[in-house]
Amino acid sequence: MANLKDIRKRIGSVQNTRQITRAMKMVAAAKLRRSQDAILNARPYAYRIYAIFLSLAKREGVVHPLLVVRPEKKVRVVVLAGERGLCGSYNANVFKETQRFLKTKQAEGVEVALSCVGKKAYDFFKKHANVVKYHDDLLGKASYGRVVAVADEILELYLKEELDAIYLVYNEFKSAIQQKVTTERLIPVSTNVPDGVVGIQRIAANDGDRFKDTLFEPSKEAVLNEVIPRHFKTQLFRAVLESIASEHGARMSAMENATKNASEMIDSLTLEYNKARQASITKELMEIVGGVEAMR
Repeated sequence: MANLKDIRKRIGSVQNTRQITRAMKMVAAAKLRRSQDAILNARPYAYRIYAIFLSLAKREGVVHPLLVVRPEKKVRVVVLAGERGLCGSYNANVFKETQRFLKTKQAEGVEVALSCVGKKAYDFFKKHANVVKYHDDLLGKASYGRVVAVADEILELYLKEELDAIYLVYNEFKSAIQQKVTTERLIPVSTNVPDGVVGIQRIAANDGDRFKDTLFEPSKEAVLNEVIPRHFKTQLFRAVLESIASEHGARMSAMENATKNASEMIDSLTLEYNKARQASITKELMEIVGGVEAMR
């Protein structure tokens, strides 16, 4: 059994750890509230512009370079992970899904390059994949303007036919305790609504016939030239906000569990300390009694 000094030292160490995890949980909770408000405000616009795109793209005679599906020889994957750790399996899930996607594409003979958003993504994949771009601190200072700059850079490569498709891997925010790793093809834009995206399906169904008898000026193609790039930029910005909210939610949940585990460990160590202290007292009493008996 450990001596009393060692147990007291360990209890103090765990108490310090609990204080840190509790503070980190409170910070993550505050950041989560702001990031959750941001994504909830961004989703309606992102869903609506997707619904508008769907209603236009499905019309007869509509042709656009960003809708043409080419044989995939070179693709770019934008990977969104966290800036820091201590957020449970948040980063590991993104890495696992990205590696699975890479193996699938490479088995098909596709050349895959990565654009990493988030320091953890870059630190991991620079050793395991072909990372051609690292967007430093985009999550820490997320803004629509910065995301647009990234989107324009990737779109230019696609329009020059240096890329055949652009994919996105990120954590979709469900709640503070639930995040879903999602892989989406952003370019060429698909006219098939992703499974499970209830918001887009609902809005697209409501708006499906809205433009049925509409006269487009100057033309449907001109409207698509504006809507499709805006759709791509908006969905990329939405994914960034989803990833930020997911990271804070995952960190808050992880720190809450860590705080709970630390409290349980303190209780266990305190019980062990009391038992050791009681044993020490009992031993001293036995020695005193034995000494008295020997003097008689």
